[in-house]
Amino acid sequence: MIRVVDADLADETLVEFLSAHLADMAPTAPAASRHALDVAALRAPGVRMWVAQAPDDELLGTVALVPIDGGHDELKSMRTAPAARERGVGRALALHALDDARARGLTRVSLETGSMAFFAPARALYRAVGFVECDPFGTYRHDPNSVFMTVELSHV
Repeated sequence: MIRVVDADLADETLVEFLSAHLADMAPTAPAASRHALDVAALRAPGVRMWVAQAPDDELLGTVALVPIDGGHDELKSMRTAPAARERGVGRALALHALDDARARGLTRVSLETGSMAFFAPARALYRAVGFVECDPFGTYRHDPNSVFMTVELSHV
């Protein structure tokens, strides 16, 4: 059973988990093409972050939503612990973030991910929960190392 709860960015285990996320990204693309947020950026006002936990409180994954403009957030810091991959953690986190966005009346959630094979499972997950490829958004520019995706949210 996966439980999704609000993140505590003072939790040292979470800080280490997020540092590992940045380390995972380092070899995948040039520095200018890596857009993962550090802990300081995740503490910014308006950022919403959650963690997935196992019944024993083991940290299984993270996801955040960062405001872009009125009605539009960006999905960030999506990571599943390597030992927990292919167990539904990423899907649970993505759906939780999208449910939160809908509940707040947002109309769109977008994301940037890598174009390399390393990110193929992430792109497949995003497609499975409704994201489609799109043009760069916010301050992003076209980059061969990036894939941009978005989902329009229904408020039915």
